[in-house]
Amino acid sequence: MSKILATLFMSSVFIFSSNAINAETPSADGGMTAEQFLATLKFQNGKITLPNNIATLDMPPSFRYLDPADTEKILVNAWGNPPGSKTLGMILPSDVSPLTENSWGVIISYTDDGHIKDDDADSIKYDDLLKDMQDAVKEANEARKQKGYEAMTLLGWAEAPHYDKASHKFYWAKEYVTETQTGTHSLNYNIRVLGRKGVLVLNAVAGMNQIDAIKGEMKNVVAFTDFTAGNGYKDFDVSTDKVAEYGLAALVAGGVAAKLGFFGKIFAFLLLFKKFVLIGLAAVGAGFYKLIGRNKKEAKNENDQA
Repeated sequence: MSKILATLFMSSVFIFSSNAINAETPSADGGMTAEQFLATLKFQNGKITLPNNIATLDMPPSFRYLDPADTEKILVNAWGNPPGSKTLGMILPSDVSPLTENSWGVIISYTDDGHIKDDDADSIKYDDLLKDMQDAVKEANEARKQKGYEAMTLLGWAEAPHYDKASHKFYWAKEYVTETQTGTHSLNYNIRVLGRKGVLVLNAVAGMNQIDAIKGEMKNVVAFTDFTAGNGYKDFDVSTDKVAEYGLAALVAGGVAAKLGFFGKIFAFLLLFKKFVLIGLAAVGAGFYKLIGRNKKEAKNENDQA
């Protein structure tokens, strides 16, 4: 059984390639049990300063944090993604194992393209923007297939975009499905926290059947996430700080687009998050293999060939 988690990244580089991973079969070399894998992760609690010192997490006991290295382990070894994701870590619920079907997480990253002006907040035509995004997803499918990914469809808003002018936080959610995906569709719940010199990205990946819970939990995540002193939106200095070349609409679209008229054609690449799970993994035991996939040497070889 698998849960496919799709996300639109702000990238103009390339699509990572990976081979499909069979999550139902033990690895040929015996691999590592789920229990052993979880023991390698260093979960952190309480107040966390993110690696680039751009923001802090003042987490209650109901949440925990993994640094970028351990986040990479989850994304690659447990959830079947290609290596090389650049993150600031990951927020996870304390009472749910990241290896169970109902697991979810908030991937944290930061873009420093400059201070984003929000004066277009009331003029964005979200229905038109969604149509452009759906067309871009379709156009990217051929390249995705050439890199070993399934074609995918952006079905629509799981939650329509809305911008909080007082807090300078932007919210929206999208529903995706891949060509062979059955059962629950994929949910990307996005929050962007605008800052002095860039944007803090909080992207929750889960299934559509979890959307009500994710909405509530993301309110908690936003509440305990804050920029460090001097990096907030109101700290912008017009005399010294760079202004981004795009506005709020580009944040929703997933990248910097060439503006022709209102918005123009959106060019963006898609990275497919494959989150593989096993029914019954809540009762983790010795001999119950979960971690299937490529070892570091295989992953490096694939990257060299990409």
